[in-house]
Amino acid sequence: MSALLQPVPPEPLQRFIASSEALIDKGLRESELLAELRPLLAELVARDDWLPETHAQAGADRYRQYPLHVDAQGRFSVVSFVCGPGQATPIHDHTVWGLIGMLRGAEDSQGYRFTGPNELVADGPPVRLSPGQIEVVSPRLGDIHRVHNAVEDQVSISIHVYGADIGRIERSTYDTDGTPHRFVSGYSAPG
Repeated sequence: MSALLQPVPPEPLQRFIASSEALIDKGLRESELLAELRPLLAELVARDDWLPETHAQAGADRYRQYPLHVDAQGRFSVVSFVCGPGQATPIHDHTVWGLIGMLRGAEDSQGYRFTGPNELVADGPPVRLSPGQIEVVSPRLGDIHRVHNAVEDQVSISIHVYGADIGRIERSTYDTDGTPHRFVSGYSAPG
């Protein structure tokens, strides 16, 4: 599946996908790739007029992760992450690099780290992401966090770019004591 959004993605997303493919084709080291992708994602989320409404719907019971693009070779994926009022993720990891660009609303991201076997602790204070801001996750930099909608009365939407088909890779959620639970997130069906 090369484009799950629609036959022709919105023009700003098309530009972002083409630029991302060109960078990934260069075979850059992770740090170089993230440095190159970061301003491209910032440019994409600087405008909030391109995301189709079908990919901006909050679920009544939990957050939604809608596929915007999945590279045919599984090298990267782009999703809209939609969090309704009061909604949050469990503590989770990604196992691959990722960039999170805030499009609408705000999210609080609390990082976590292991200090020993089954010793999971908060890693600094929560980070507030507001529109236009970018956060990086990676097993190399810090990969475990919990995200919640920081706006009480509206949906918050961020655009995530991952170094794999994030909906198909096995990763983990964690209890507060660090006990892992394996899962595959899949994708929400656009509606």
